[in-house]
Amino acid sequence: MPLELFLDLYSPPCRAIYIFAKKNGIPFEFRPVELGRGEHLKPEFLKVNPLGKVPALRDGDFLLAESVAILLYLSRKYQTAPYWYPPDLQARARVDEYLAWQHTAIQLPATNVYLCKSLLPHFSGQPVDTVCLDRLLGKLKPALQHLDQEVLAAKPFLATEQVSLADLMAFTELMQVSFSCLFALWGHSGHRAESPALATLSPQPTAVGCDLFRDWPRLGAWRARVEAALGPELVQDAHKLVLQPRDPRDAQQDPRLAQELVHRLQERLS
Repeated sequence: MPLELFLDLYSPPCRAIYIFAKKNGIPFEFRPVELGRGEHLKPEFLKVNPLGKVPALRDGDFLLAESVAILLYLSRKYQTAPYWYPPDLQARARVDEYLAWQHTAIQLPATNVYLCKSLLPHFSGQPVDTVCLDRLLGKLKPALQHLDQEVLAAKPFLATEQVSLADLMAFTELMQVSFSCLFALWGHSGHRAESPALATLSPQPTAVGCDLFRDWPRLGAWRARVEAALGPELVQDAHKLVLQPRDPRDAQQDPRLAQELVHRLQERLS
C-alpha cells in the first residue's frame, strides 16, 4: 500500500508537506481532508489521527501526526537531499532551533491572523474586524522583525546557506498571511502579488491589508529565493486553494457547523 498523506491545502503545514513530497519525488496518495466541512471530525479520519488534526500520515500500519515529525520521517525514509535537514551537527541544530521556535513565534500568531481575516468573515458573513486584525498582526511583528533584521541579515536562508525545512515551514505560513483572501474582496482594487508563481493566477484577489513581504525587505528577498529553490510551478500548485476566493454559499451548506466554527474562532481570537 502506498504512503498516504491526509492534508487540507488551506493549512500551511499541510502545504509544506505537500511541497516537500512533490519536490523530492516521494510517491504518495493524496487524501484531502476539508477542515471547513468538518471532515477532520469524522470517524474514518479519527482512526488515522484520534486528535482530529491534519496533517497526518499513514505508511502501511504506521500512523504519524504533527507536521515537523512527518517532514523528518519523509526526509529520513526517502533520504532526501542533505540541505533539507543537514547531517552537520551544528547546521542541523539550527534547523531544529527554528522548527522548535516557530510553533509559538510564527505558526500560532500567523494562523490567528489568517483566521481573523479569512475564515471568521467567511463563516460569520461579517466583514473583517480590523481592530482584531491589527492586534493579531502586532503579536506577529516581533518574530518578523527578528527574522528580517537579525537572522536574514546574516545569511540568505533561515538556518543555513541553503534552503532547508526551516525555510519551507516559514514560507508556507507567511505566504498564507500575505495572500489569503475572501470571496467578497474579489475584484476590489489592490496590489498584485509580486511573485512569479502567484502572478500567473489572474485576476489576483486582494489581500486584507497585510502584505508582510512589502513591510520587511529582507523577508521579501528571502521569499523570492525560497520560491526559486522550490520552483514557481510547484508553489503555484500548492497555493491555488489559498488564492482562490471562497464562495460564501459554502458556509451555509451546514449552518449548524458554521455557527459552531464561528463560536470556536471567536473564542480563540478574543
